[in-house]
Amino acid sequence: MNHPSPGTGSFDGVHRRNLARLLTLAHLEGPLSRARITAKTGLNRSTVASLAAELVDLGLVEERAPDATRRVGRPSPVIAAHPGVVAVAVNPEVDAVTLAAVGLGGRIDARERVETEGIVTPEQTALLVADAIERWRRDELARARFVGVGLAVPGLVRASDGLVRLAPHLGWHEVPIRSFVEEATGIPVAVGNDASLGAMAEQLFGAGRGVGDLVYLNGGASGIGGGVIVEGRAVRGASGYAGEFGQNRPGIASEDDRRAEHGLLEDEISRGRLLEAVGLRTADEPTLADAIRDAVAAEDQVIAAELRRQRRILATALANAVNVLNPSLVILGGFLATLAEQDPSALREAVAEQAMPAAMEDVELVVAALGEDRLMIGAAELAFSRLLADPLAMAAG
Repeated sequence: MNHPSPGTGSFDGVHRRNLARLLTLAHLEGPLSRARITAKTGLNRSTVASLAAELVDLGLVEERAPDATRRVGRPSPVIAAHPGVVAVAVNPEVDAVTLAAVGLGGRIDARERVETEGIVTPEQTALLVADAIERWRRDELARARFVGVGLAVPGLVRASDGLVRLAPHLGWHEVPIRSFVEEATGIPVAVGNDASLGAMAEQLFGAGRGVGDLVYLNGGASGIGGGVIVEGRAVRGASGYAGEFGQNRPGIASEDDRRAEHGLLEDEISRGRLLEAVGLRTADEPTLADAIRDAVAAEDQVIAAELRRQRRILATALANAVNVLNPSLVILGGFLATLAEQDPSALREAVAEQAMPAAMEDVELVVAALGEDRLMIGAAELAFSRLLADPLAMAAG
C-alpha cells in the first residue's frame, strides 16, 4: 500500500517520513534487523537506531534480541511491530457481521461472526463494533491499543469521506457509517469497499505479494466485487467506485445456463445458489466450502451441475478482465475460490478459450492465500493507514 508521505522537505518532514518508512517496513516485512533496515532504506546505522528508539518510545515497535547467527561480529537488534497495536476490522453482510482485532503485520488476534436474523442496519453495526471492543478490552485484549476501525462494506463507498453511497444487498443508501461507528466507539474509522480491501490484503500479505499487475475477484453473501492493481497501484476510479465486476452483465453462451433474465454477473454466479444446492440456509466461508467438497465427494449431481454452470459464466468474466487489463495474476476469493478449487484446470482452460492467447500466456489463476482473513486484513490495513503514514501525528492524537 502506498501510504502518503507526511510533511515537506523540511527536517521535520524528512524525519516524519523516515519514521513512517521504518514502521511500514516492520509492519509489512518485519521482524527485521537494524542492519537489514539500513540496507533497505539507505539510511545510516545511527539514524536507523535513533528512529527505532523513537518508535519504541511511541509504543509502535519493540526491539528484540537478535537471532542466533554464525556471522562474525556483534549481531544487529531486531525491530518488530509492537504486538499491542491493534485495529478493528468489520465486514457487515446480509446474514452476519464479521469482526476481528488485527495486529500490525496482519496478525488476527480475535475474530467473531455475529449472525443476524434480518439485514443489519448501520446503527446496529456501530453497536456491534462497540460491544466487541468492550468485550475484548475486558478479556483477551486488555492491554491492546486500538488505533482505528476499518469497515469493509459490500457496496459503493465514496473515497473522499467514506460515505456508503449504495450497498444494495444491505439496503444502505447514502449512509455516513463512519460517523456512526466513531460516535459509538470513540476511535477513528475508515471505510472502503470490501473487495477492494481484499485485493489490497492479497497484494500486501497474500498471493499477490510482489505482483505489480493483478485482478482480484471476491465472492461474498452480497455478490461479487473486485479490485485491480496496475503497476503496483490500486485502480480506484474518480470517486473510488472501480472494481464492480459483479455489476457487469455477463455473456452467457447457452441460454440453459441463464438463471436471471437480463441479470448481472452476481445474479448468475451466486453464493445463495450454492447454499441452496447443498441445503444450507447460511454458513461462513469454511463451512460452505466443506459442504461443497462433501457433496462433490458424494457425487451429488445437483451441486456438480451448479458448479459447472457457475464456472462457465465465471470463465467468460475472467477472460474479459484478462483481455482488458492484461494482468499477470488473477486471484479469486470467497465462494469464487471454492468454485475454482473444485476443478482449477477446467476453469483455466475455459478462460483461455475466450481470452486473447497473447494476453493469457503469462496469466496465473490462484485462490486467495489469506482465505477468510483477507477482508479482515484489508479492512485493518485501511484503519492502520493514518498511523503508517505519520506515526507522530497519530501518537499526538
